Amino acid sequence: MKAVIFDIDDTLFDSATLAKMARINAVKAMVESGLPLKSIARGYKLLMRIVEKYGSNYNQHFDKVLEELGCEWNPKIIAAGVVAYHDTKQAYLKPEPEVIPTLITLRDRGYKLGIVSNGKAVKQWEKLIRLGLHHFFHAVVISEEVGSEKPDVEIFRITLKKLEVKPQEAIYVGDHLETDILGANKVGMISVRIVREKRKKQSYKDKITPRFSIKRISDLLKFL
Repeated sequence: MKAVIFDIDDTLFDSATLAKMARINAVKAMVESGLPLKSIARGYKLLMRIVEKYGSNYNQHFDKVLEELGCEWNPKIIAAGVVAYHDTKQAYLKPEPEVIPTLITLRDRGYKLGIVSNGKAVKQWEKLIRLGLHHFFHAVVISEEVGSEKPDVEIFRITLKKLEVKPQEAIYVGDHLETDILGANKVGMISVRIVREKRKKQSYKDKITPRFSIKRISDLLKFL
């Protein structure tokens, strides 16, 4: 093995909890600023329906909340949601405790380190920088920049080329079967699935099976 390549969200940090808490706090702040809702839970469900419909990278989720409730556009209410969302994001955007020590150990052992992530380039780089992890990686490849996203093999091939390693010389670590594990398997890398609590019930659809499963990033050191 010459390289270890990682996913970002729900692999290097708890992205799911961050997103949930940021959205709940945003709805609460909007209600406190005049959004006509008595139930934060109802507002959160409405927001999640909008996120599912328009995608997480859509930049007018809060505008759509007002629209769905039949309210006039109100910049104060929207701004309250934006501020609460970003304040919560900064509070929760922390690497898992074992991530930095593991990256240091891998780097010191001579492994090349990389990132393969789906998403908007600026948003994913913001995460790496806020996590304090950006300086560890020899190559960072984000789908928006290369026109290919997991599970397509091309995004993995681009990363392997940047790291100057063959697929069989690299490990890919991610949490999601149908993007991370499937893509790594298709390109011929050694796939490692980090099993988060929320993903335990995810079915092995179409026999998508990782080579290894781990509970925390530091478990990599046991077999590398």
